[in-house]
Amino acid sequence: MQAPDTQSLKIKVDHAGMVSALLMRPPQARATYVFAHGAGAGMTHASMEVIATGLAVRGIATLRYQFPYMDKGSKRPDPPAIAHAAVRAAVAEAAQRCAGLPIFAGGKSFGGRMTSQAQAIEPLAGVRGLVFLAFPLHPAGKPSSERAKHLADIKIPMLFLQGTRDALAELKLLEPMVKQLGSLATLHLVKEADHSFHVLARSGRNDREVMDEVLDTFVAWVDSIL
Repeated sequence: MQAPDTQSLKIKVDHAGMVSALLMRPPQARATYVFAHGAGAGMTHASMEVIATGLAVRGIATLRYQFPYMDKGSKRPDPPAIAHAAVRAAVAEAAQRCAGLPIFAGGKSFGGRMTSQAQAIEPLAGVRGLVFLAFPLHPAGKPSSERAKHLADIKIPMLFLQGTRDALAELKLLEPMVKQLGSLATLHLVKEADHSFHVLARSGRNDREVMDEVLDTFVAWVDSIL
């Protein structure tokens, strides 16, 4: 299947104006992923494009969107309340643009965490599950599980796709955290991958192979819920 064209959108975010978004919907899509970017790179970053395209050829539509600070060219992430409002606005836009398709939400690093926080505060309308690409459990070099406390308030399925060399999610903290969440949480560890899913040459694999593993796991998990 060939990746479809990307449609540029504008989304209204409460108290923050309009933000940019990109919709990629394959003709035979069976679900939509509302896909938030990480703290340091926006929705057009090469890694975001690779993931969105890879999901499209596997039959999953994506709606990528900017957090307000990123659209303004700022390097300082929005306060949580503004970020949560952007998540909700994007989910509502996806529900309208892809009416009838099951919705999943999440994102890379910071974007995944803002999505989970929003879901924990008040369930995102119509969202069937959350998918985290490298959930940032703690800052690099500062191991802690404080950032995960809100996850216990989430009552829908969650998939954590994490590299075993991720400096923002030490395995000795990540694995018991996911286990405590019970049957709603699934952890898939990507061997030798870092926070950006890059692998060293000595691993015997390349980044493309790793991303195929990530995307195949993502889609299989979504299909298990549909």
